[in-house]
Order: sequence, then C-alpha cells, then structure tokens
Amino acid sequence: MGGEQRYGDFVGVRRHAHVAELTLDRPKAMNAVSTDMARSIGAACAALAQDGDTRVVVVTSTHERAFCVGADLKERNSFSDAELVRQRPTARAAYTGVLELPVPTIAAVHGFALGGGFELALACDLIVADATAVVGLPEVSVGVIPGGGGTQLLPRRVGAARAAELIFTARRVEAGEARELGLVDQLVGEGEDRTEALALAARIAANSPVGLRAAKRALRLGHGLDLRAGLEVEDAAWRSVAFSGDRAEGVAAFNEKRKPQWPGE
Repeated sequence: MGGEQRYGDFVGVRRHAHVAELTLDRPKAMNAVSTDMARSIGAACAALAQDGDTRVVVVTSTHERAFCVGADLKERNSFSDAELVRQRPTARAAYTGVLELPVPTIAAVHGFALGGGFELALACDLIVADATAVVGLPEVSVGVIPGGGGTQLLPRRVGAARAAELIFTARRVEAGEARELGLVDQLVGEGEDRTEALALAARIAANSPVGLRAAKRALRLGHGLDLRAGLEVEDAAWRSVAFSGDRAEGVAAFNEKRKPQWPGE
C-alpha cells in the first residue's frame, strides 16, 4: 500500500497495488462539496485518468456518519448570482471527473449520501453500501434540481418513472430499500463498505487493464444506442484490444495454466 497523495485540504489518493482509493476528507462539514473541494476532486480525477498503473478507483469517505451530504449550502448561501455562475464549471468538473474516469469505479457508501454526494456515487460504475446508508436527491426541496448528473444517471439505473418519483418527492431512502430499488448494487454489514469495495476492486484489478478500459468504454458509449449502433461500439472496442499485448498474454496464460502478467498495452 502506498502513501497518501493529497489534493488540497479535502481529498486524498492512496494506492493499494493497482487500486487507487480516492478519499473524501472534509469531516468537519460531512464532506459537503465546497468550491475548493470540488476543485480538488477534479484535480485528483484528472491525475488518475492519466495514470496507466491504476486499474480501478474506489471512492471512500473519512467521516463516520456520511459519504457526502452534497453541495456546501452554507458557502452557496454567501454567493452572489455572478459568483454562483462562475462556480458552476468547477462544480461540474468534479462530477464529470469521476464520471469520465477511464477505469472501473466503485463508491463505498455509508451514512448520508445526499444530493451531490449521491451524484458522486451515481457517477461510479458500482455502489457498495453498508447498512447505515441513506441516499437521495433532495434538491427540489431547496429550490434547485440535481445538477451533478442526477437527472441523467438515476433514470439509467432505475428507470424513468422510479427516478421521477425519487427526484420529485426529494425523499431519503434507507439502505434496504435502496438495494431493492437498485440505487445501490451491493449491501454489506455496518462499517464494511470500504473493506468490501476495496476487495471487489482487487478482484476487478486482477484482470487485463486494457480489457477493463475497453469494456468500460463499450458499456458507457453503447448505453442508450439502438442495438445495431451499440454493437458497432462494441466492435470498435474489441478491435482496440484484439491485437494488444494483454490479449496475447491472456491467451498464453490460459493455455499454460498460470496467472497472467499483464503488460497493460
């Protein structure tokens, strides 16, 4: 396990072999996303996107009772209209930074994941939640809408009508129901979300890094296309790996009954 690299005061990245753990670390504010924190999330994601050694990213929290409670409304309350407009690209860059990571991503959620906090989790490919998790998009209750991807990511997870009900009512959903509705993917015991997410990430990271990136690209680009167009996306992704060193090593390792040593190219 490598040492932690800091991005500003509120975000850290720690290495576990080929898994990078991106930690939300603003405990005094339950990880509310301020402008500085948003900037740090964006910077950390930009660095991870360029890091060829990272095969999986896990997003975790240092706060005992929250993954992230969303936008920093105290800071927002002090903004003029012009300041709010200027801050918007920084906020968006944090959410799209997670969303556009080229490797598989897992959110480890416990306690509150609300508003922008749940949107950070929704930007990940998979969500592991513990029994204390409470998720939701309550933005309409304070006069705005989900602006970190929630109106687009939630219906892709649970369907248009279910997403509409959750967004229009602004209700909070506890762990058991969240699992039933597909708002989270894996429900684990209290306090086990980080451990289980890192274990899942390690299993994923044992696979070909070239294959993982291409599979994620095909999954993301193909979503929402008609079947014929989606299969063209898949074929393009297949062609990008078919003649790679990873494919040659994977086939050789299978035939030689040994673990592959991925060249990652």
